[in-house]
Amino acid sequence: MAIRLPVLHAFASRDFRLLWSGQTVSMIGDAAFFVALGWTTFKLEGSGALGVVLMLQAVGMLATLLVGGALADRYPRRVLMIGSDLARAALVGVLAGLDFGGGLSVELLGAIALLQGLAGGFFMPAFGGIVPLVVEQPQLASANALIGISRQFSLIVGPAFAGLVYGATGSATVFAFDAGSFVVSAALVFLARPRAIEPAEREGAVREIAVGIRYVASDPWLWVTISLFSIFLMVVLAPYQVLMPSIIEDHFGRGVGSYGLLMTVQGAGMVVGTVLFGQLNPRRRRGLLSYLLWIANSALVVVLALAPWYELAAASAVLRGAAVGFGIAVWDTMLMELVPGNLLSRVISVDYFGSLGLMPVGLVLAGAVSALASPQALLAGGAALSALLFTAALGNRQIRTIQ
Repeated sequence: MAIRLPVLHAFASRDFRLLWSGQTVSMIGDAAFFVALGWTTFKLEGSGALGVVLMLQAVGMLATLLVGGALADRYPRRVLMIGSDLARAALVGVLAGLDFGGGLSVELLGAIALLQGLAGGFFMPAFGGIVPLVVEQPQLASANALIGISRQFSLIVGPAFAGLVYGATGSATVFAFDAGSFVVSAALVFLARPRAIEPAEREGAVREIAVGIRYVASDPWLWVTISLFSIFLMVVLAPYQVLMPSIIEDHFGRGVGSYGLLMTVQGAGMVVGTVLFGQLNPRRRRGLLSYLLWIANSALVVVLALAPWYELAAASAVLRGAAVGFGIAVWDTMLMELVPGNLLSRVISVDYFGSLGLMPVGLVLAGAVSALASPQALLAGGAALSALLFTAALGNRQIRTIQ
């Protein structure tokens, strides 16, 4: 039976179904892990310690991203994904075991976060590069929409699961679930058979990375957007991750359940935005469209940060989720359509590396300055700056007109 809804067209591919299923399970585990990690660290030593732990995870990923991109353009991307999944399963499994035994500390959480980041840096470029190898080009929009739906669905189920299970049995159960989710992902990727591509010419890792960087630097649409996201993640996402537990507890007077719920409703909004992209599959002025969505996202963070009531913050989270879901799907699809296949993983690795480059700085600064101003003011100020920068970038003609 033919699949009629455009957003579902990629499900016609068996290999995509396997890839998507594994990632859905894994991302639910990751979302649950993030809530458990964030709340546990916050309760142990506060926002400053949480900033350091998240910074270590980001530094670990940055350390391996560019090498991971070069390897994924040279070797089978499927093999790199399986190796990364199994390494992370072992690491989080050790964390769960130590937590069950009562041996948890901030130092241990930081060490596991660092090692998990190192393994994740090999996964992300390989995953982004494998999608065009399991679907045909006309199905790319559907594939990215479905991956986005999976990602956003995980932000609904994962935090809700973590909020309930954490309260009932503690963080160790959440960590154990995440470890198992990596094993499921590795098994399903093992069963997939993506198409082969002509590998990149072997010139040595440094030269291969340099080729990817030069490609990005030659295209304003790529380097301007990546640079802006580096700033956005430093001044908005990093403070959001570090300060939100404090805002939930001190400003709204709520607990871990409300912390998880805020992520859940944001995930619901992202599902809506991603489904709309998959159905509409816009083909014109996609650069302009994505920038307008990033501006809206930043403005909604200002509203969320300054909201006097939790309900208004939750409503803002839903709307910004819709903007982010649509915007990410636009960006991912454009990358996969416009970048040559044997450069794609390197460009994706440069994208992640550039975007995340200032994230560790933002995480540490957010924790360090959290005592100097209210968390709401810090978060709103960063988001307002981000909105202004994205607006200014629309002065670039290529960004406004790129299809």
